[in-house]
Amino acid sequence: MFTGLIQSIGQVRALKQQERSAQLQITSSLVKEDLQLGESIAVNGACLTVVAWDKNSFTVDVSPETLSCTTLGHLKGNQAVNLERALRLSDRLGGHLVSGHIDCVATVKSRYEDQNAIRFEFGVPTEMSRYIVEKGSVAVDGISLTVNKVGTDTFSIAVIPHSLEMTTLKDCREGGRVNIETDLLGRYVERLLSGGDPRSTAQKVDFDFLAKNGFL
Repeated sequence: MFTGLIQSIGQVRALKQQERSAQLQITSSLVKEDLQLGESIAVNGACLTVVAWDKNSFTVDVSPETLSCTTLGHLKGNQAVNLERALRLSDRLGGHLVSGHIDCVATVKSRYEDQNAIRFEFGVPTEMSRYIVEKGSVAVDGISLTVNKVGTDTFSIAVIPHSLEMTTLKDCREGGRVNIETDLLGRYVERLLSGGDPRSTAQKVDFDFLAKNGFL
């Protein structure tokens, strides 16, 4: 489990593509003496397991499922990535609960300045937009952000200068692709209100109502 507060920006040292999987090596200041084999690190929001490390970098395996639903397979050498180590139970929850399980890939539709913030609008698959609510939380490439507006297949956020500088969003432009994780609580609420039936789409759940009345 993670919080969506990025701890470091790493650089891709190597991406070894296999038939349907990959191995990713990343240079990062997060590599410290207490880093352990088998621990989880979120790379651009995707929870990955450390399988090797040295004094400057760590290596993770990327499964076929992760490759199919994230942007990780398109990373290039020296490309910057957002990194966060797993949450300790004693840590402050400064962002929101982030599982590291990516729901979809979004495309940057627009980016523009608005006073002291940069506003982004993202295009998402229509079936995902119902899990994104105004004033709710969303993880964009692992960054915990507050949703400003939601459309049928879009949502927008505002990013302050500090968050922009400390994450890869500073390099994100129109046409760019990012990993999206919707609010975990919303997914559980939908499943509960549908009676636990995995075949139910639960389209009648009004997430805006739930959010505005303090249920999300």
